[in-house]
Amino acid sequence: MADFIGAVDQGTTSTRFMVFDHDGAEVARHQLEHEQVLPRAGWVEHNPLEIWDRTQTVIGSALTRAGLSGSDLAAIGITNQRETSIVWDRRTGRPFHNAIVWQDTRTDSIAKALDADERGQTIRHKAGLPPATYFSAGKVQWILENVDGAREAAERGDALFGTLDTWLVWNLTGGPRGGIHATDVTNASRTMLMDLTTLDWDDELLGFFDIPRRMLPDIHASSDDTAYGTTSGERGTAKVPITGVLGDQQAATVGQVCFEPGEAKNTYGTGNFLLLNTGTELVRSENGLLTTVAYQFGSAAPVYALEGSIAVTGSAVQWLRDQLGIISGASEIEGLAAQVDDTGGVYFVPAFSGLFAPYWRSDARGAIVGLSRFNTNAHLARATLEAICYQSRDVADAMTADSGVRIETLRVDGGVTANRLCMQLQADILGVPVSKPVVAETTALGAAYAAGLAAGFWSGTEELRSKWAEAERWEPQWSDDQRRDGYAGWRKAVERTLDWVDVD
Repeated sequence: MADFIGAVDQGTTSTRFMVFDHDGAEVARHQLEHEQVLPRAGWVEHNPLEIWDRTQTVIGSALTRAGLSGSDLAAIGITNQRETSIVWDRRTGRPFHNAIVWQDTRTDSIAKALDADERGQTIRHKAGLPPATYFSAGKVQWILENVDGAREAAERGDALFGTLDTWLVWNLTGGPRGGIHATDVTNASRTMLMDLTTLDWDDELLGFFDIPRRMLPDIHASSDDTAYGTTSGERGTAKVPITGVLGDQQAATVGQVCFEPGEAKNTYGTGNFLLLNTGTELVRSENGLLTTVAYQFGSAAPVYALEGSIAVTGSAVQWLRDQLGIISGASEIEGLAAQVDDTGGVYFVPAFSGLFAPYWRSDARGAIVGLSRFNTNAHLARATLEAICYQSRDVADAMTADSGVRIETLRVDGGVTANRLCMQLQADILGVPVSKPVVAETTALGAAYAAGLAAGFWSGTEELRSKWAEAERWEPQWSDDQRRDGYAGWRKAVERTLDWVDVD
């Protein structure tokens, strides 16, 4: 057997390829950013052809840098930004429109119309999701209704839909020359089109969005040794099996080996994504969370999760850097925030495009409250870090209310975890220990794990669990009174952001 597993990690701002050995240790990587296309306020797009080009480049470069070839890989896994939607021509491989990104809010009128009648409750019950701009179905409907030729091609069977995993699988396996049109249950569960109990596309849900079923990819398990084919082997490259596909947050859950009910992880990236494993039980949220598929390995029953998706966390730090200019690099925020002992009464709610879980308020907009002449840029920097942590507290409390399970330890990953002050604040605000693993790249690692399980590279989840090791732990230091009063102030600040814009 080959000695390594490869993982494509296609994210919101960049694409990378990583290679792991049998111990789950990183052997090689290469990463490239892609353009953020912002045609107008609230619209966020990516160029799918640019992403495909970047994917080919990072795979080749990572292997070359490590002195490896495709034949050294037992399999490849793919993980991806979820919900971001592409419609393309099966004959040519050309997209009908740029990919519409998960952050995009142009479909708000579609979501509001669905939520105004019983269709909204049907979507919640079947798909586990509220009607929202976040998810894929409205984006596909918008393309079909607004892009010349898209609807006609879809009706003829010439237009294909996919999230980024599907786009990459199709291209990697040959594209117009016989590429496989497939997705996994985790990505399908983010579309508002899949029934969580049947794990299949639902005709009633498709009807709500007027989406032809023939556009949609086949749904498979997250870890499968046959469903996703092999790389095409063009230009003399090796044919490597693609045996794992997971949406990015589910991949991080697998990478953090949260395989038991009650185990939870929080990924800190552009946004925050907290997932709680609920086992094979499908827990329907009454508190603003999403019910989603965590993973499915082979023919085993699917494992479900409750998820809280937060739109703006790490990107709030980027805003301080790019728009306000109070830091020149994201790493500087820790030192600036550490110059003060607290926020001086300042709260920053970064609801730049509304609030996601558990509020789901597209009418909200960002606000900085509690300012006095006393406050400095250091107070704002600290308030930004606290905003990351308070939003995670909102989600954790909702998870406890839904599941009856209180998170005992929060496993964390993602770029913000390099900020030790932020992680200490997270422990303080939640009142539970925060634990960071040795291998921080849990999203790519989770995709590698899924692929390796299907390929027989690893024997099972117990072997994967034995490889997890803690690098750092932060214990709560705030008093109960400090935690209670701080959170009460946060909730008051959130109230100030609501009803700020009129939503048709």
